Amino acid sequence: MELLFTIVLILFSTKVAGHLSVKLGQPAVLGKLLIGIVIGPAVLGWVNDSAIFQEFSEIGVLLLMFLAGLETDAEQLKKNWKPSVAVAVLGIIVPFASAFAMGELFGFSFNEGIFLGVLFSATSVSITVQVLKEMGMMQTREATTILGAAVVDDILVVTLLAFVMSFMGEDTSSASVPMLLLKKVLFFVVAFVVGIYIVPKFLKLFSRFKVTAPVTAAALIVAFGFAYFGEMLGMAGIIGTFLAGLFISQTSFQHEVEQTVDPIANALFVPFFYVSVGISISFDGVLSQMGFLVACTIVAILSKLFGGFLGAKMTGFNNHSSLAVGSGMVSRGEVALIIGTTGLATGLLSQEYYTTVIISVILTTLIAPPMLKHYFMKLYSKK
Repeated sequence: MELLFTIVLILFSTKVAGHLSVKLGQPAVLGKLLIGIVIGPAVLGWVNDSAIFQEFSEIGVLLLMFLAGLETDAEQLKKNWKPSVAVAVLGIIVPFASAFAMGELFGFSFNEGIFLGVLFSATSVSITVQVLKEMGMMQTREATTILGAAVVDDILVVTLLAFVMSFMGEDTSSASVPMLLLKKVLFFVVAFVVGIYIVPKFLKLFSRFKVTAPVTAAALIVAFGFAYFGEMLGMAGIIGTFLAGLFISQTSFQHEVEQTVDPIANALFVPFFYVSVGISISFDGVLSQMGFLVACTIVAILSKLFGGFLGAKMTGFNNHSSLAVGSGMVSRGEVALIIGTTGLATGLLSQEYYTTVIISVILTTLIAPPMLKHYFMKLYSKK
């Protein structure tokens, strides 16, 4: 009875909140995050933590990262790879260094500072794409560069997270550093070999089965199989599902898998993840951390904007185009939220600062769409 009530409440509230958010000109994810806080212990207390809730939430995270991998477009990267790589790399280095320095300023430990740097290095692909589609700017050079940079950013940040989680998020006293590094290399080597040579054949084989949704089932087997293999070698499961989505996106089954897995994920499991963010939040002490919240938000916005601007400027864009590209990298969205909850679970992000950091991520999600619209409209109104 309690589980059924929880499912009804979460699905209804997140969909309504997401719809209202879109109506107000904001991404649906913003409303879902805010309603998770409202129905969680911080405000109404209608939804509380439980084992089954966490299981649904974990599946939601895995599927969310799987879909992120499916959304990547390798062709976009090939067409505009030089500025995309420059924007992605500088869009990681500048926020990473800025967030780490801010952590030092506020008394964070070395590990916590490193993790904060990883968290604010992330970029949300979905929110940027949604805004660009609404403006009809998807075919512009700036949009292509942003999309390519987002692909590289996701890969680099997810890989960076994997190593940070390995060396700082677990007890390394029982294993040597070379052995831990060997496990990570082994994972990526096996994942790439299987992803390139076996996954396409596996999907093609399953597509011949005379059963319901064979390709979807095969894709989920690959996704959860990669996650399981990653966990076996000390990697976060989200790394595995992201790579699984990335490999499947290169096959002829990409569209079918995305069309069938997306409803499964977003209709049932992903809403639990958004609400899980709210369940972990407590507003106790936020007022006393107002200085940290303001600093965190300013650093999060300006570091990505400047990093993206610098990367675009160095590869031939003018000032206005570079600002448009930089603004497209500001939103942290789902990836940063996933990293944040992962850090809380592993002790790399303390409960004391968790709420403030999550609020800062939400604020970047809120500020990014109008910023992106402003720079693109300013750029193309002059052309």
